[in-house]
Formats: sequence, C-alpha cells, structure tokens
Amino acid sequence: MKLVCKDIIEKDNAGQVTLIPEEAEDMWHTYNLLQIGDSLRASTIRKVQTESSTGSVGSNRIRTTLTICVETIDFDTQACQVRVKGTNIQENDYVKMGAYHTIELELNRKFTLAKKVWDSVVLERIDQACDPAQKADVAAVVMQEGLANICLVTPSMTLLRAKVEMTIPRKRKGNCSQHDKALERFYEAVMQGIQRHISFDVVKCVLVASPGFVRDQFLEYMFRQAVKLDIKLLMENRSKFIQVHSSSGHKYSLKEVLSDPSITARLADTKAAGEVKTLEDFYKMLQHEPDRAVYGIKQVEKANEALAVDILMVTDELFRHQDMQTRTRYVKLVDSVRDNAGTVRIFSSLHVSGEQLGQLTGVAAILRFPVPGLDEEEEEVWSSDED
Repeated sequence: MKLVCKDIIEKDNAGQVTLIPEEAEDMWHTYNLLQIGDSLRASTIRKVQTESSTGSVGSNRIRTTLTICVETIDFDTQACQVRVKGTNIQENDYVKMGAYHTIELELNRKFTLAKKVWDSVVLERIDQACDPAQKADVAAVVMQEGLANICLVTPSMTLLRAKVEMTIPRKRKGNCSQHDKALERFYEAVMQGIQRHISFDVVKCVLVASPGFVRDQFLEYMFRQAVKLDIKLLMENRSKFIQVHSSSGHKYSLKEVLSDPSITARLADTKAAGEVKTLEDFYKMLQHEPDRAVYGIKQVEKANEALAVDILMVTDELFRHQDMQTRTRYVKLVDSVRDNAGTVRIFSSLHVSGEQLGQLTGVAAILRFPVPGLDEEEEEVWSSDED
C-alpha cells in the first residue's frame, strides 16, 4: 500500500488519507479501514444515458470521480476485491446528489477516505499496510494423496492460491501401475501449481507438509522432473523448500504446520508465526495455569482494570462492528492495555490463527497474575450477543 497523503487533525482525529492499493493483500487492509458513515472518493465507472438531437436514447459507460457516503462494504475473498455502496454527496456531472452508486476499488488506483474520527487501531493498520517489510514471504503446500492446498501466508491473511484434487486408485496386489500413474499425475499438477502461484523473488521459504511420506515422495518427484526438464526456477530455489509433518492435507492443518518448533526459527520475523505462537502460549497457559488465561470481553476488561493483562489478543473482525459504541469499546481496551505496558496482537480473521481466536469470542488475554472473581463474570460471546 502506498500512502499518498495523510491529513488528520490531532485535536479531534478527524481528517482524510489518500492511498493506492498495490497488491491483493492491500484490499484486505482497505476493507478493514472502511466503516459505514465514512466518506470515500474514488474513480469509478457509471452508466449514463444520453439523448441525441434526433431523440434517440443511448447509454455510455463513463469514468468519473465520485464521493459517496459509505452504506455497505463487501469483500470478495477469492478475487480480493472491495465493493462499496453508498449515496453521492458531491456535485457531479453524471450522478445526482443522493443517488446510489457502487464503487469497486481497484489495484494501483488511488482513493481518498475521510472519517470523523481516526482511532488508534485504524491508524496502526495504515502503518502496517504501508510498511514495505510486510509481504507474503511464506508459502505452504499442505497435501495428502489426492489433495493439495497451495497457500501464501501473508502477515494478515492466508491466501488459498490453488487446490488440487484427484482420485488416486488403491494399490492392488501384484498391480500398482494405476495407483502409481495417478499419483504421478497428481504430483505433476501440484508442481505446476507451485510454479504458477509462488513468486520465488518474494517468498523466503515454502513449507511442504503432509502425513506419512507423501511430502518426501512429492519433492523427490518434483526435483527429478526439474533436472530432467531443466526447470531452473525450481532448481535454484531448492533450498527454500522445508518439509514438515501435518495430520492431513486440508487447509486447517496449516495452523499446526506454522506452530511446528522446527520451523518457528525460520519464520521468526513474520507476523503470522508470531500470532500462532501467542495463541499456542495461551492454550498452554489455559491448560497449566488457567487462572492466568481468560477470554470474553467482560473477563478481559475486568483483568485490565486490575492492570493484569500482559498480552491481549483481538480479531480484526471486532473493529468492523457496525455499532460505533461496540467498536469504540474494543478500541478503548486496546489503548488501555498498551498504556499499561501490555502487548496487543490484532489477529486477522482471514488467517488460520484468527479463525481459531474467533471461536474463543474473538478476544482473549494472557495475564501477568491471577485476578480473583473473574470466573463469577458471565461469559459474553461477541458473535451472538453483539451482532
């Protein structure tokens, strides 16, 4: 993401920023920046009816710049596209004031976003999005016989780039040829997917995970083919492939892959690995010292009042809540924990670790010390009580 202009008044935190999304992940950041009631100015296509001198009516698609008051926001996870619907709030030659329009934000095309209040969480997301160090530098191939998921693990989301599924016949006594041929076709498809979807200029390592010996057999096949067909891309990046165990070839197994101690060191500089490790620490604490691990907004708020929160974990989904009061509640909690020298980790709901935290109400904390009376608080699950 490229920051073109930032004009925010310190007194009341009102103002606007102009940004240019440069890659797919920037669209996810944009989706999280947008809130209902914001003002969005961007270039868009509008279908306009025209009447000629003879009275015939035609329609043309015209590119114009509109400013709308945001009413609905949609994010397409597959295409990584953001569509924003709202009413026109500035004079325009083609669109009447108050008329509805949907703007589809595009890569490499700037937009200006104005808010009445820019809170700390939103400003932090802009800093994160514009940091050139935050890139998709980890790829993963999670596989089993007949199934492979090729993913890119970015600091904010897990992008499924390709899914390979094939039926592999079982081995039969005295005749394994059909099984072996099908397996070879499967490995070939996975190899093609890796070449097509993984940018080795950016990616630091490729995790190849599977149960049993599937990963060993696949890598042996792939590099044998790379030598045979002189595929330099694969041969030059052979050192980037790391084998790791997983219980299955399904996407959800990526969490256990990222938490494997043997690869944690290789991924130490990525936000994704940090989130997974924090969540692992939380579960260990919940098992061995349950008085120092809490989840649910009421319990965490009470622990924070006692200055007990060491690490706060929150999903970004909570900051997209339509109710301003609810959203402000979570922002205040984040600011307060930081003021009290605590660490805050905001998990992406599109990342495997964020999905898991979402099942724990979306907010949890590791405490410095136990706080008496927390168990007496009634659990408050954000997904059901506050929607």
